[in-house]
This record gives sequence, structure tokens and C-alpha cells, in this order.
Amino acid sequence: MKIHANVERWPIARPFTTARGTKRTAEVVVATVIDGDMTGRGECVPYPRYGDDPATVSATINDFRGPFEIQGLIDTLPAGPARNAIDCALWDLEAKRSGQEAWRLVGIARPERIPTAFTLPLDTATAMGEQARAESRRRLLKIKLGSHDVATDVDRVRRVRDNAPDARLLVDANEGWTLGDLQQFVTVAAELRVELIEQPLSADADAALAHFQSPIPLAADESFRDGTNLSNVAKRYQVVNLKLDKTGGLTHALELAQAAQGLGLEIMVGCMVATSLSMAPALLLAERARFVDLDGPELLAADREPCLRYEGGRVSFNREVWG
Repeated sequence: MKIHANVERWPIARPFTTARGTKRTAEVVVATVIDGDMTGRGECVPYPRYGDDPATVSATINDFRGPFEIQGLIDTLPAGPARNAIDCALWDLEAKRSGQEAWRLVGIARPERIPTAFTLPLDTATAMGEQARAESRRRLLKIKLGSHDVATDVDRVRRVRDNAPDARLLVDANEGWTLGDLQQFVTVAAELRVELIEQPLSADADAALAHFQSPIPLAADESFRDGTNLSNVAKRYQVVNLKLDKTGGLTHALELAQAAQGLGLEIMVGCMVATSLSMAPALLLAERARFVDLDGPELLAADREPCLRYEGGRVSFNREVWG
């Protein structure tokens, strides 16, 4: 069995701005596992927040010598994007070998028309209101905040709510607030029917959340990676955002979903900006999730030949496996 990786760059349809900065291109790494005349593919997104970069992740994959089996990976590579790409490529390969759809291998019903969030990048309140009006028929909108000016963030949410009165709203501060900012934000956000606040504080400063009674569920994203800190997360948050690039693949994500639910946490399935090859394995977690945020391909100027279908704010498999 052989493996190789290549770096791909996919233009983003419009500048994608968060509290961390602006992206115009999605850089992904695709791992291809080759076994005779069969191949499996998996895609990952190196995330600078955790010190990853495409060249290093690609080299890690190209240097990988096994084991080429799903469970053995967890004992061989640390959680992160390289392991994610290999893990998902092996799931893809196993589905093709067995002649079974990937969802059957996981032991779930086929995901059909799953509502997914659509992200509104950070911008002026007026511009975000205009974005919301354009996307107002969607059922679920995710609003990027965390501009270090919570009053302006409140205004952003008001403009979105005014222009998308029927949409469900999630917000993501990307570690951009202080505890005082969060306290100022939550009362107004509850009145505006915000359903979730994702990563309000820095992961290094979120211990204060253990004593904070929020009227809106709080989700751990940057505070939750490979699950080693799950017991602390359960004391500070009500929801965990599972991203395969953090968990190191679908295999560990499935295990973490069960462990998190066992501690009373709810599940959000999230993504980086990437193609549908990244989203397809994550969609297999959707039945466990209260919130699904797999809109990465919809933010690109164009997707690869899609293995997923996006229609009316919902996502389904376009093909039975994602190779």
C-alpha cells in the first residue's frame, strides 16, 4: 500500500474575515492511499492557530509508512490534520473495498438533507445585514463576531436579525471577547433569539466560564481539540464543536462524540473552509449533532467534483462514497 499527499489552493468566493484575519484562499492537503487499483482520498486543512502549515502536513503524510488501518492510526500519529486526511482516506478505501457506503460502515442511516449553517463573515453591521437579507431563506445562519468592540457586535446581530427574521442564529466570537464582553452580549443576544455562542473567550482564559451562568449555550471550539481535556470542557461549556482536523479524523471523532454525550455535552459538527471532500466524512456525525456547520464548499468560488449536494440550506451525499 502506498500514500501520497498534495497541496491544493481553492479561491474563496468573497473575502472570509473572522476575528483572526481575512482569508481569500483555502489551502487544503489531500491524502491519497493506493492499494492495487483502488484508491481512497481524504482532505485536511492545516490550521495556523495550532502551528500547522500545508508543507509540514503534506510532508508528514508523504513520510507515513503505516499502519494502513483505521484503528492503528490513533496509536501512531497525534491528532491533527495529517492524521485526519489519512484516516478519512482509509475510510474511503474501506468503503470501496467492501462495496458498502461509508454510512453503513459507521452503522447509521444515510444522512439526507441535513440542515447546515451558512456563515456570514465579519464585516460592518450594515454589510452583514445585507448579507443576511441575501441569505434570509436559509434556516440557519452563523455570524462571525469577536471584533473587540462588543457594542458593534451587538449591532451586527441586530442587523442580521432584522434582515433574516425567521432564521435560526448562531454566533462565533473566535476567542475575541473578554468575560465582561460576554456578559454584556448575552442578555441582548437572548432577546434576539441567538441559539449558540461559540468560543467567546480565549482558550487560555476560559476557566472563568465554570462560574458563568449563560442563558445561551456556549460551545467549545479552540478550547476543545483531541478530547484530552474533555472533563474540564464539560465544566465550562454545554456544547463541543467536533472538527475532524482537530480530532485527527472520523474514527476519533466518533469516539469523542460518544464520550462528550456521556458527560451531558451536546454536539456541534464544524469545519474549516474547504471542499466537499473534507465535509463528507464529517457529515457522518450529523445524526449525533444538535448543530451542523458544514458550509465550507458553499464559501468557495467553486467546489471540486462534489461528493455532497447543497440545496436550500441542507446537505446530502451526492455520491455514496467520497473518493
